[in-house]
Amino acid sequence: MARALTEDQLLDRVAGLFARHGFDHTSVKDLADAVGLSKAGLLHHYPSKQALFDAARDVGRTHSGKLFAQAAQAPAGPARDRRAVELLVDFALDRPGLIALESRAISLLGAEGAEGDLDALSQHVFAVFGVEQDAGDTARLVRVIGMLSALAVLSLAANHAGEKTAWRPHIIATCLDALGHRDPSHPEA
Repeated sequence: MARALTEDQLLDRVAGLFARHGFDHTSVKDLADAVGLSKAGLLHHYPSKQALFDAARDVGRTHSGKLFAQAAQAPAGPARDRRAVELLVDFALDRPGLIALESRAISLLGAEGAEGDLDALSQHVFAVFGVEQDAGDTARLVRVIGMLSALAVLSLAANHAGEKTAWRPHIIATCLDALGHRDPSHPEA
């Protein structure tokens, strides 16, 4: 494995490519180039493109499970929402590829054949934010999806701009606004 990258970093880069181009349109050569390995070198560590994809999804599931276990310690309501948003933002800023890949399934909500296909992040998000997909609370469902959409786009933009630290409080405020919790430290202009 490339010495400059940890396994998590490698899988984050791989996840980012899968999120951008989709599984079918991402080649092993593209993945190897993104992580600084030859195709043979990458296949030495992961025997197939599917194995890389599965490893990226597994590491995303592991991180999201830990993250939401921490957030779930707070009682349901604004305090839990804030804690979950802060943890999600930190995860997204550190692992933009994983957050992009793990959040893709949310856009498929309601699509035919997608019902049982929610990924781990989606399931954890809905649980920690108290949303049941079929429970009829459309307003909360839309707010949570809006928060996740803002999180994904803003964390990617912050990473591209090299402004993770400066953008963090604004991303948190935007996510809380999407959930209906106006952040008093960020009054509207």
